[in-house]
Formats: sequence, C-alpha cells, structure tokens
Amino acid sequence: MKIILIGASGTIGQAVARELSERHELIRVGHASGELQVDITDSGSIRRLLERTGPFDALISTAGKLHFGALEDMSEAEYAIGLQDKLMGQVNLVLIGREFANDGASFTLTSGVLSEDPIRHGSSASMVNAALDGFVRGAAVELPRGLRINSVSPTVLVESLPAYGPFFRGFKAVPAAEVALAYAKSAEGRQTGQVYKVL
Repeated sequence: MKIILIGASGTIGQAVARELSERHELIRVGHASGELQVDITDSGSIRRLLERTGPFDALISTAGKLHFGALEDMSEAEYAIGLQDKLMGQVNLVLIGREFANDGASFTLTSGVLSEDPIRHGSSASMVNAALDGFVRGAAVELPRGLRINSVSPTVLVESLPAYGPFFRGFKAVPAAEVALAYAKSAEGRQTGQVYKVL
C-alpha cells in the first residue's frame, strides 16, 4: 500500500514508520521535518500536500497539538488550540483526503485515553479526544467507495514518562511499538468506525 504518515517525526509516528515501512510504501510527513511538510491547521497546506503525494491507500495521522492547563486558567483561546489543531486538523485530513483516497482506502486518526479517563489540567484533551472518536464513528457510516476510518486511543507512552509522568500517576504506560500495532491493524485490516484503545 501507499501510506501517508502525518506526524512521522513524533514518538508514535516513528514507531508506526518502523512497523509499516518494510511492508508498504511510506511517505513521511512532518510539520517542519520529514520527506514533506504540512500544517494541518491550514486547509490549503493539506490540499497542497495531497496534490503532491497523489492517490493513496491509507492516511495515518499521529499529529495534533493541545493545551494543558488548569481549568481556572483556561479561556476560549486555550481551548481553540486543540480544536483548531488536533481536532479540525485531523478532520480536514479526512474531508480533503477523500478526494485523493483510492477506493477502499483508510484513514486512521489519533485521539487518546483522556477522552474516557480525564486528568487534572487535561480538560481540553478530554474534549478534543472524545470529539475525534465521535467523528470517526459518525463518518464511518457515511464515507463512500468503501473508504474506512478508525482512531487509535493510546494511554501515556513509556517514552513520554520523563515529560508527562507526573500528570499520569496511576496510569500504566505502554511502549510506542505496542501503540504502533493498532495503526497497523487499522490500515491493514478491514474494520471501520472503530476506536482502538491501547491501554
């Protein structure tokens, strides 16, 4: 398959690349690095990327920014970061990507454990991740031409514990290589409308 991997330079993206690159043609896309670059908050940037890559069999997104902060300090501006970047950025990858996807192609987006298991300072992440999972379930019902869509909802990564461990006390961390298997299951399998939880 020809797979476009958005967020290829991140911790999850690198693990997904290791998992899939030996079996498929992988186009690595980053925000500022990789073979190609894209700003997922800019629809024009997404369209230019897909015009350059051409038709694809799978698009995987492991990208998306969020703001973490105490609820009492949050305003519309802080929530807008996650809404415009991680949520609508990934939604627009699907909306624009439909035009370039081969029949039967798949989209795999990234949400996260906080959609169901919130933490302090994580209300924006909980909101955005839950919205992404909802979008995946709803879009799966309507996508044409056998197109499929799923999301991967991982818990905190072992590799991320030095930075995020204090926020995830009591959570069992998982290695990025284990999370990467869920992306492979989505891209190489046949299911749609699924939220693959890696806990």
